[in-house]
Amino acid sequence: MSPFLVETRLVSLAVITAGGALKTIRLGALAPRTPDTDFERRVAGELAAYFEGARTRFSVPLAPEGTAFQLGVWHALQEIPYGETRTYGEIATAVGNPGAARAVGMANHHNPIPIVIPCHRVVATGSKLGGFGGGVDLKRRLLQLEAEHSALLAR
Repeated sequence: MSPFLVETRLVSLAVITAGGALKTIRLGALAPRTPDTDFERRVAGELAAYFEGARTRFSVPLAPEGTAFQLGVWHALQEIPYGETRTYGEIATAVGNPGAARAVGMANHHNPIPIVIPCHRVVATGSKLGGFGGGVDLKRRLLQLEAEHSALLAR
């Protein structure tokens, strides 16, 4: 489970796969090698296509590890359409726990597969960006990338 490097125009990614599934993405991190299996190349290709605006959903199998609540939140995040956002409260309601907006924020904080599990699409009430493991500037840039490509896709 040695991480491999995926360089994008916005951020470098250290990626870990195991057992034919994506396990971890570390934003802004370096890794000692490039992808060297077919699956790793597939993951790298899907990530590259996302950052180029050519992919709006990922198809690689995921294997995040977390509590039942975290897994529920991460599943709900994957239901947020490309180019759209939801509030922490909306995600809390979606997972059946309307009073758990702060817990949703903590689940986002512990998301092991950012970008693919799009925690960057969750904002605070009033569209305030809130936190993001890669920094608020990267979150803003990801949302801008999606907004730009959503407009192109709508044409």
